[in-house]
Amino acid sequence: MFELAWPWVFLLLPLPWLLRWALPAADSGDSALKVSFLGELETLVGRRAAVALPAWRQQLPFLVIWLLLLFAAARPQWLGEPLPLPVSGRDLLLAVDVSGSMDYPDMRWNGDEISRLELVKHLLGDFITERRGDRVGLILFGSKAYLQAPLTFDRQTVRIWLEEAVVGIAGSNTAIGDAIGLAVKRLRDRPAESRVLVLITDGANNGGEIEPLLAARLAAEEKIKIHTIGIGADAGSESVLQRFGFSAGAELDETTLRGIADQTGGKYFRARSSGELEAIGAMLDELEPAAQQPTQARIADALYVWPLSAAFLISLLLVANNLWHPRLQRLASRGERR
Repeated sequence: MFELAWPWVFLLLPLPWLLRWALPAADSGDSALKVSFLGELETLVGRRAAVALPAWRQQLPFLVIWLLLLFAAARPQWLGEPLPLPVSGRDLLLAVDVSGSMDYPDMRWNGDEISRLELVKHLLGDFITERRGDRVGLILFGSKAYLQAPLTFDRQTVRIWLEEAVVGIAGSNTAIGDAIGLAVKRLRDRPAESRVLVLITDGANNGGEIEPLLAARLAAEEKIKIHTIGIGADAGSESVLQRFGFSAGAELDETTLRGIADQTGGKYFRARSSGELEAIGAMLDELEPAAQQPTQARIADALYVWPLSAAFLISLLLVANNLWHPRLQRLASRGERR
């Protein structure tokens, strides 16, 4: 199906005539010599004066060029048949804690001790990539909560933004309630059966303006399901942190995280190692996708290159005519004199 994306461009059609009417005539500054007996002189040399073309015929090529430029600017395109998008129906927001405690290296990956945030990047990145047909978004929270990536089908970009997250980028505290409140704001307009938030943290709420359980009640009213994940090794576990007197997992508020999940119909998961976090991702994969309204898209083939090329070609012909026609006339005149 043929279509003009911007047909309103043709409102500019009378612009050259309006400019000619509004602007003063150009003055070359050269003096002009008017010869009233030019016809007699040309008769004497044996040739007739060239008959001037009417004004409208002189302007015709420029009118064609202007119409072609307007047609190209209107973005002509050919739309193919509507094709359905592969949508399973889930809108999934991920809220990841990037507070200072997420930098503690009490987790292990391939035999090495790494920080909690690094482990989340390793395993949650694969989880994001595998969400084919789902819209995925990302919230980073510390002292405040920020929407890093809105809900989108571009999962690869969401994964990149997660991998680029650094500890402390949103502050050193943990505002769990604010993260939930931001998720409610972003999910409330989505279909009720597809509102899902996965919240990952390693601590207790000690920042922000909203209490986590109050935010969870607001989420429950909007029928938003929240799955919470508490990450970090158990208190007293062997790690390099014990050398500095730090007790792993001591700050995690599991009671609040369970309460958030219970109020919204979600589940609470405990991730003490890379194996447990990977198992949690597999369990989240088993969530039933919610049906959304079908989405269709049409493949559009741009056609503006054809009128644009035609306008360019006519312009070249006019320039060539203005450059070579006087020379040809002079050559012809010299030939007649000989």
